Amino acid sequence: MKDFSKAKYTAIISDLHLCEAEPINERFPLWKKYKTREFFFDQVFSDFLRHITEMAEGQEVELILNGDIFDFDSVMALPEDPPYHVSWLEKSRGLFPEADKSVFKLEKILDDHKEGLDALRWFISCGHRVVFVIGNHDLELHWPQAQAKVLERLDLPEAFRENVRFCEWFYISNEDTLIEHGNQQDPYCLCHDPLNPYVQQYNKVEIRLPFGNIACRYMINGMGFFNPHVDGNYIMSITEYLKFFFKYMARAQPLLIWTWFWGSCQTLVKSLSDALLPSLRDPLRIEDRVEEVAVKANATPRMVRELRELFANPAARRPMIIARELWLDRAFMILIGLLVLFQIFLFIKQVYDFSVFWMFIPILLLVPFFLFYSRTIRSNVSQYKEPQDDILAMSGAITKTNRVVYGHTHIVRHEVIGAIEHLNPGSWSPAFLDVECTKPIGHKTFVWIHPGESGLRESRIFQFRNSAAVGEEAQPEMLLKARG
Repeated sequence: MKDFSKAKYTAIISDLHLCEAEPINERFPLWKKYKTREFFFDQVFSDFLRHITEMAEGQEVELILNGDIFDFDSVMALPEDPPYHVSWLEKSRGLFPEADKSVFKLEKILDDHKEGLDALRWFISCGHRVVFVIGNHDLELHWPQAQAKVLERLDLPEAFRENVRFCEWFYISNEDTLIEHGNQQDPYCLCHDPLNPYVQQYNKVEIRLPFGNIACRYMINGMGFFNPHVDGNYIMSITEYLKFFFKYMARAQPLLIWTWFWGSCQTLVKSLSDALLPSLRDPLRIEDRVEEVAVKANATPRMVRELRELFANPAARRPMIIARELWLDRAFMILIGLLVLFQIFLFIKQVYDFSVFWMFIPILLLVPFFLFYSRTIRSNVSQYKEPQDDILAMSGAITKTNRVVYGHTHIVRHEVIGAIEHLNPGSWSPAFLDVECTKPIGHKTFVWIHPGESGLRESRIFQFRNSAAVGEEAQPEMLLKARG
């Protein structure tokens, strides 16, 4: 195995969310517009690779693709003549995370991003190395078949095949920087067991997906006017949902409430049932597995075990929290309330002759209480932004590093917390504030770690601009939210 333990120059990007190209919907052109080829950035990515090569002045560059590089959850393509069974649910919400189906989805993504793939091949063939750190939206990269497919499509010369590495959830660069995608600190998006991510369903083996990914598949994939890359696009108040519905979805999805309710119930059942399944593991290879993960991450087995202890508690183990996030608590409250009132009035009607429509009076009286309850609930999904300070400190202490880089939140950060320097390279995803995709948010930013005058490596966050293809140091007031 090629030695990845030392690095002079390291570039880190995160959350590209590469997906297959969405066909333009002629009747409803705003349907998943963010996924159309118009917003692909393969040429920008190609220019970026050439630029960081120039920044290193011809020396080797270590490129860390820090999770959510491929967005398996958003792929809706289906094979024409599949050698496996495709259920009705998969036809409407995407293929399940089984090995063969994951490879098919990966092939569709790579087919639609040939320019970016060619650029990555050129970069590696120049002697640079690439590390894939697996995130929550590309958990299906855990399949050895999927990793083999990436290498096959890169079609590298034999001498450079070992310049590509896949890491389960973290990587240590040059003994000074811990790099994680960050989803393991998010209770809604963490992989339950990245050492053993597989579960046995009735007659198949799947990757166990977290609640957030299941919600993307069964809800967002069926509601194409919501952009999953921006929380504000799908986490709203009742009033905002109503305005959004009548402005964009009334004609395209008049039965949106049913789509939401069915998707929410499916998400709840799938999340809770998967959380109860034990991870598939070979008792004879438990220590071997820990050793494998440690070697690929430039860590020790002890670091692997201790970092696992910092994982958040999966939200899927707490049904009420999941129900609240899906608004199912409010939906069931309404349904049960209506059923109880209806039964009471039917009973009274047997004694007194009056219209059942009088039941709407107590319903109207209960509306203020329902609205009050709804307003007191805040989505915890949108509240998670960065790991807690003590988690950062513990991560640095465990891995003996003084710099921690996370992705996942799509928020650019550069801050010093105690003895730990914390950075987040943000996101390259097609994130827009509006359905028309005219108000992009975020920048093509990346973390650049380079030798400093003191002999130790230093880090900066740069913005890569499309037009000039030039790296420019990010302005704190524009991109960074600093803390003392």
